[in-house]
Amino acid sequence: MSGPDGAQPAIRRPEVVWTEEDWRRLQQRAAAVLLRCPDVRPARGAVAHLARKVMRRYTSSFHLVTRFLPGDKRRDVELIYANVRYPDEVVDTFPLSSDERLERLDRWGSAYERALVAASPRDAVEAGAPALLACFAELVRDHCIPPEHYRAFLAAMRADVAPRRYADMQALIDGYVYGSAVVVGYLLAHAFGPARPDTFGTAIEAARELGIGLQMTNFLRDVAEDLGRGRVYLPMDRLAEVGITEPDPANPDHRTALGCLVIRMARENDARYEAAQRGLPAFAPDVRSAVEACIRVYRLLNDRLAGSGGDIGERVQVPLRDKWRALPPSKVWVLPLAYLARR
Repeated sequence: MSGPDGAQPAIRRPEVVWTEEDWRRLQQRAAAVLLRCPDVRPARGAVAHLARKVMRRYTSSFHLVTRFLPGDKRRDVELIYANVRYPDEVVDTFPLSSDERLERLDRWGSAYERALVAASPRDAVEAGAPALLACFAELVRDHCIPPEHYRAFLAAMRADVAPRRYADMQALIDGYVYGSAVVVGYLLAHAFGPARPDTFGTAIEAARELGIGLQMTNFLRDVAEDLGRGRVYLPMDRLAEVGITEPDPANPDHRTALGCLVIRMARENDARYEAAQRGLPAFAPDVRSAVEACIRVYRLLNDRLAGSGGDIGERVQVPLRDKWRALPPSKVWVLPLAYLARR
């Protein structure tokens, strides 16, 4: 859509939700809380309560669906989310040069390795690891999560510092989405647990499909924003299908073609949510409502993209009332308590 003078609308820049100073203060509070707790389990819960502030501030949808989890698993998810969000902020929003971003990520990765071999989160913090990361490393050990999953995530964040192009969908999944989203699904699957030991493989596959689905929905929603940052997450062969070699969001013809491609790819992406839904029984019974809520809410966002007018300059969102309707009806009663009470 053009403005009154015929000019194309400006590309939306990522919002700075928390500054570096906000994150530094949070880590200081988390370290103080952790060092005051004599036992590991209460310490992790106390730090997770601070991690919840990250989720509440950054994602209304994911925070909403985690309210369906039992307390211990919800706290684990809050820790996982905070440790995924911080490196993402280093890459996307902090006012840093490319070299500074890479140095921060390297420092964070080194702290993760130290925390993995520390005897306890307290020891990790005393050795210089951030408290959120120290508790996350202890969670990784507790759930027997392969440490390379988080290493793969950090590698994907490093790739975003100097964005690449991807020839086709498989190259995009293997070269970026695996590290940015699939392994995060694996982390959550380990924290959630399977219905039985023999269903864990199915749960992991469902987590993979859901991770790819969520990431593609985000890519399709944020095409204009990503282009404004010099990033192209749409496969080059799909761009070629609509006659684009080098996407230019200021070109009206490109905007129209990109909008059509977004609609087409969102419709294709629905199959990933369907596959995740089929794998739902593989998860432990006490997390199925949360996983199903995640599928429903994000599938609704994907559906809105598929049914949109194709204006890449308008960021598609799902109103809270529609998210509410998409939640499992038998569990919605827990939400008022989740928001009114400290659970």
